[in-house]
Amino acid sequence: MVWAKHDRDTDGWLPLWRHMEDSAAVAALLWDRWLPVGVRGLVGEALPGGEGDARALAVWLAGVHDIGKATPAFACQVESLADAMRDRGLAMVSREAMGAERRLAPHGLAGQVLLGEWLEETHGWAPARCGQFTVVVGGHHGLPPEHGQIKALYQHEELLRTPGPSGDVWSGVQKELLDACAARFGVAGRLPAWGSVALSQPAQVLLTALVIVSDWVASNADLFPYFPDGASRSDEERLAAAWRGLDLPPPWRADEPGGDAQALLSSRFGLPAGVKPRPVQEAAVSLAREMEVPGLMVVEAPMGEGKTEAALAVAEIFAARSGAGGVFFALPTMATGNAMFPRLLAWLDRLPAPDGTRYSVHLAHSKAALNDMYAGLMARSGRVVAVDLDGSVGEGARQKRRAGPELVVHSWLHGRKKAMLASFVAGTIDQLLFAGLKSRHLALRHLAVAGKVVVIDEAHAYDTYMNVYLDRVLSWLGAYRVPVVVLSATLPASRRRELVEAYAGCTGMLPRQEAESAAYPLLTAVAPGGGPVVRFPQASDRATDVWVEPFADGLGLLADRLEIELADGGCVLVVRNTVKRVLDTARELRRRFGEADVTVAHSCFVDLDRAGKDSGLLKRFGPPGKDTERPLGRHIVVASQVAEQSLDVDFDLLVSDLCPVDLLLQRMGRLHRHQRGPGQGDRPEGLRAARCLVTGADWTAAVPVPVRGSVAVYGRYALLRSAAVLLPHLEGGLARPVRLPADISILVQGAYGEEPVGPDHWQGALEEARELLERHRGDQEERAAVFRLGSVGRPGRPLFGWVAAGVGDADDTRAGRAQVRDSRESLEVVVVQRRADGSLATLPWLGEDSRGRPRGGVELPQDATPTRFAARTAASCGLRLPLQFSTAETMDRAIAELERLYLPAWQGKDSPWLSDQLILTLDEDCQTQLAGFALRYSQHDGLEVIRDPSE
Repeated sequence: MVWAKHDRDTDGWLPLWRHMEDSAAVAALLWDRWLPVGVRGLVGEALPGGEGDARALAVWLAGVHDIGKATPAFACQVESLADAMRDRGLAMVSREAMGAERRLAPHGLAGQVLLGEWLEETHGWAPARCGQFTVVVGGHHGLPPEHGQIKALYQHEELLRTPGPSGDVWSGVQKELLDACAARFGVAGRLPAWGSVALSQPAQVLLTALVIVSDWVASNADLFPYFPDGASRSDEERLAAAWRGLDLPPPWRADEPGGDAQALLSSRFGLPAGVKPRPVQEAAVSLAREMEVPGLMVVEAPMGEGKTEAALAVAEIFAARSGAGGVFFALPTMATGNAMFPRLLAWLDRLPAPDGTRYSVHLAHSKAALNDMYAGLMARSGRVVAVDLDGSVGEGARQKRRAGPELVVHSWLHGRKKAMLASFVAGTIDQLLFAGLKSRHLALRHLAVAGKVVVIDEAHAYDTYMNVYLDRVLSWLGAYRVPVVVLSATLPASRRRELVEAYAGCTGMLPRQEAESAAYPLLTAVAPGGGPVVRFPQASDRATDVWVEPFADGLGLLADRLEIELADGGCVLVVRNTVKRVLDTARELRRRFGEADVTVAHSCFVDLDRAGKDSGLLKRFGPPGKDTERPLGRHIVVASQVAEQSLDVDFDLLVSDLCPVDLLLQRMGRLHRHQRGPGQGDRPEGLRAARCLVTGADWTAAVPVPVRGSVAVYGRYALLRSAAVLLPHLEGGLARPVRLPADISILVQGAYGEEPVGPDHWQGALEEARELLERHRGDQEERAAVFRLGSVGRPGRPLFGWVAAGVGDADDTRAGRAQVRDSRESLEVVVVQRRADGSLATLPWLGEDSRGRPRGGVELPQDATPTRFAARTAASCGLRLPLQFSTAETMDRAIAELERLYLPAWQGKDSPWLSDQLILTLDEDCQTQLAGFALRYSQHDGLEVIRDPSE
């Protein structure tokens, strides 16, 4: 009896035939009830029998995926089970006698070889046709074999079957199992027709992923009990109990919405009566309906024009036409992901759905479990376990459903490998870029995105390194025919062209690009392999003239100017390009204006404080309404780049460091954003004209000289090009305002185009800066290409070596993110406080959680595992240390010092929140020393780092 599974703790086991049956049955159910329609259609395209053939192929491959376990190299691992096989004539040496050579025959590779031999010898297939099918078996553990591995195994046939007469017995068993699978799963009569098929590489990837999922489900002993206990049920009872216990929500099946754009947007987003959609929204919906085949749509429109709502409306139309089973909304940061998650859920609540509809949802970033809304959904999900046919569904038995679809964080669709398989996901762009990174189980990430509509927000926010990955991912998404919506307020024309061509799979597609580059708003659409379609929607009637003024860099000068500007009150946003400049500025302004009138916001706050900062800014400076408490007097917010993205806040005056012009325009989008009247914090008379003071540079020099910190962040070339295109708006009496949105594209295309900008005497400095930039970009492209996935291969070419020379496992950790972002690896710590008596506690000011429990000053025992509440609260005070700690020498020293506090009671599965975390302890004054730096933290200012002068 050939075995497939063994539990060393219970000595339970599964025969290979049973696991084959289980895996094939699961694949059939996944195909029928879980796999999106579009994925099924793509696999069926290359097969003569279409989707019927595709289903049969998937079930058969899932059934035979472990045929490599019917080999001596595998069977020798458990002596008692091997003995039972020896008694049946399947001779083999012991595991010890087989030695290291056994590693040449992992069962996936062995199965690939055995299946290929069977197809050639029994069914007459040409060897060149076998690999495109057998690679699914070879890659079902996440790494498709490489040619060298295949060749090495062929040179060690004794690993597949023992020499001599017993080898014939092995061959007979292997053939008998494969013959039985072909008959049992209904493919024996289809194999002759499949022998001439050229299966696309996307189809090979999707089949591999489906087999992986089927194997994982069928290998779950809670769902499919091992023998002898598991032998008591019939096949039908065994499968029905397992499937009910798994309880996977089915994919979204979108129906194309009727009515015009106003009806669609009103029903999905609750527009007040009489409010019309923005012209861009109407145009996007209209273009989506015009496209015969859903594809890529790039939406370029001003800040505040409702691009998010337009993207979701387009996603619904695209999903209905493509058979997509969900949506992935990709955003630049965890904070923007957190902000999008409730908006995504609110949209789902309004989607038409039959009673009893369930959708799986996921928040995709490394700190998702600390998000209260996501954690609440997780708490309702129970462990998967097989149930009686008349029993409840596991420990997470569903309660009576509320109106509308039920949104669940499914316990099986959890963890770094499977979570993206949920139907509706909001998360960071890294999760999408990982689909372009050669890594183990990459097929699962491809299945996750292949079944969705993908929305990419803030497309301008990604650098050359990230775009190398993004473009390759887009080329695969085009091959999968995944609908994609790209959103940006400030997208350079060259980048738009790259996105379109990467998705469509050809170059030179936009011959009128230069003529169209300044059009704004702009919609560009293309179907996979098709030509582009361009639309020029009208701008909305919202327009703002922003007067821009160069302003000398000096804290005293800034304070003097703001005293004048705020004489009658008003709210000012000061945006600095580095945290150090934020803190230095805030210190001076507080000295002049007082503590209460100055707020600080930047990235170096612990997670809970950072979230509190965002909600506080929205409460005071958000859209007018009953929940907004705008300061009645004067107030100054000093912020870093966190103020650029996804915060719907409104200020009377903007002061900004010189930065790339697209980012400056994003900052201007926070200026006079909302109409305000009496009782809503009406603007003081002197601030009723929108104005932006651009500082952070020496404007008196022959060529502007940006401050050193800004050059370190953005590079001199981007800053000088920005200054050059702004010159017409900066030149004193000749200046004209920046007209938003009319000037957005003109400024962006000017700053990022190839044409010279700026006065003649600037050109030498610009050329020198450009050469530095080109060298930097070339280095980024070269480094990013090392682990980047290859292009889509021709149909019929097997996926052998698909992720060879990759990174191994890739996940959402600081090391994983460093693979797809050009950033130094940073240290993340959990910040706690050490009291005078030596005890540890959470930071004292943390307020209450959603259930009213105080989070501040919660004791953290050092000799026992903290309570779940205490541990989660502490973990919510994660902090990423700034770049000073990213050099190798400083990082190693910091880790060594932090590891001195090692608490065994905080490690392991009993403490999942704090296990393996680096703990940064602050004293009672919230200060400490680390790796030659003095650290000071406050609720109001976040982390301040000062180099220890004694070092």
